[in-house]
This record gives sequence, structure tokens and C-alpha cells, in this order.
Amino acid sequence: MTRRAMILFAHGARDPRWATPFRRLQQIVQAQAPDVPIELAFLEMMPPELASVVLQLQQAGCDDIMIVPVFFGQGGHVLRDLPLMISQLQKQYPGLNIRAAEAVGESPDVLNAIARYCLGTLDNQ
Repeated sequence: MTRRAMILFAHGARDPRWATPFRRLQQIVQAQAPDVPIELAFLEMMPPELASVVLQLQQAGCDDIMIVPVFFGQGGHVLRDLPLMISQLQKQYPGLNIRAAEAVGESPDVLNAIARYCLGTLDNQ
């Protein structure tokens, strides 16, 4: 039986407060998918890193991992760095199905939600 998991993958920053909205997003997603482990990993500057989260999920019996880049666009980190990291992880864990979604900012649903928020600020004057 396949055991799915999701990793929300964000950039990271020196200031730990920067992770707060990503942790809230993790909680929201986890509440909507209670049977699927939802983890958070960072590219740099803050823990946990992607490789350690993949190891943790593999040890927990997950064999199908979706990585969701919580980036606004498909920049260099998503187009170059993440595929290299995934390739390395696939070699390290050949029994895992590790794949990545597009950056969240590429989704029309996400862009429409942001547009609604932006337009809503006009009413808050």
C-alpha cells in the first residue's frame, strides 16, 4: 500500500519569524488532509532541510512524496536547484517516488486568490 506525504518547500531566511506564515500554511493543509503527513522544509538558512525531511518521511514508511515549492514563481531555485536535489534524493532512496509540483505562484487559483486579496484592500481604506 502506498503511503503518501507532502513537503511544503520554502526558501528560508535568517529571521525565524519569516517561517511563521509557512507554518500556518502547513497547519491549514494538515487540517484538510489529516491522513497525509504534511511537512515543511527549507532550501537554506533555516532547518529543517529537504534531505532530512525526506529521510524522516522514508523512515515513517512513506513511499510517495510530493514536494510543493511555496515560491511565487518558477525562478532559479525551483527550475535548477530543486530538480538537482530531487535527483540526488531519488538516487539515495530508489524506492521512493519523489516528485515536485509547480511553484504555488504559477497556479491560476493562487493568483486569483492573491488578486482578490489585493482588490479587497481597496475596500479597507
